[in-house]
Amino acid sequence: MLALAARRYGIEVHAYCVLSNHYHLVVTDPEARLPAFQQFLDAFVARAINASLGRWESFWAPSSFSAVALVTPDAIVDKSAYALANPVSAGLVRLARKWPGLWSSPDLIGAGALEARRPDHFFDPRGLLPAAERLELTVPPGFASPQAFRALLGTALAEREHAAAGAIRRFQGVARVLAQRPMAQPRTTEPHRTLRPRVAARDRWKRIEALGRLKGFLLAYRAAWAGWRDGVEEVLFPAGTYAMKILHGAACASAG
Repeated sequence: MLALAARRYGIEVHAYCVLSNHYHLVVTDPEARLPAFQQFLDAFVARAINASLGRWESFWAPSSFSAVALVTPDAIVDKSAYALANPVSAGLVRLARKWPGLWSSPDLIGAGALEARRPDHFFDPRGLLPAAERLELTVPPGFASPQAFRALLGTALAEREHAAAGAIRRFQGVARVLAQRPMAQPRTTEPHRTLRPRVAARDRWKRIEALGRLKGFLLAYRAAWAGWRDGVEEVLFPAGTYAMKILHGAACASAG
C-alpha cells in the first residue's frame, strides 16, 4: 500500500519504519499532495489490518498525524536515523536491522526498486488494484549521491544504536516482539498536549527562517479565511493551502 500510494500521488520515499502502534516515513512531496497520499495510505492500511484481525473499531488514534518539514540536510539525516532507530530506542531490538516489521535499510537507498505483492486477505483478486507494486527508495534533495547519503545515515543510525545500548539494560528481542497479542493494551499512556514541532533544523537561523515562513502562511491564511467567511469575492489563499482548494475550489497563490 505504501508503494501504491507513493506512485499514485507522486511521493518520493526515502526511509520508513513500521512499529506495532505507529510508523515513520521520510518523504519528499514535489507535487504538494501529502494530505491525499496520507489519507489514501492510512485508510487502506486501517481497513486491511482490521479485516485481518476481525475488528471494526477505528484503527488510528484521532489527531495522531504529524508532519515535520526537514529544512536542512543535517535535519534529514538526523530524523531519518531517528525513524530507523525507533525499534532500538524503544527497547525492542538491539540492532535496528533485527526489527521484524517493515524497515528500510540504508543500503536500499538508490539501489533499485523493491517489489511488494498485494496481500491475499481483504483485497479482491479480481479488483482494479495491481497484484504487485514497485517502490524505489530515493536520495533526498541536498545530497551529492546515494553513497554520500547512505554513509551519513549509516553513521547517524549507528550512533543512536550505541546510545540506546548504553541506556537500556535489556531488549525484548525478536521472539518476544512477535509473541505480542495484537489486542494487548500498553501499561502506560502517552502524554498529551506536548509540543508538536512543524519544522526541524539544527541550524538555528534556518529554523527561525522556516518558522517565519510558516507564521507568514498562517497570517495570510487567516486573513483569506476571514474574507471568504464574510463573502468577499476573489479571495486569494496563500500557496500551500490544501483543504479549501480541494473541497471548496478556493483560489490559491502559486508557489513561485
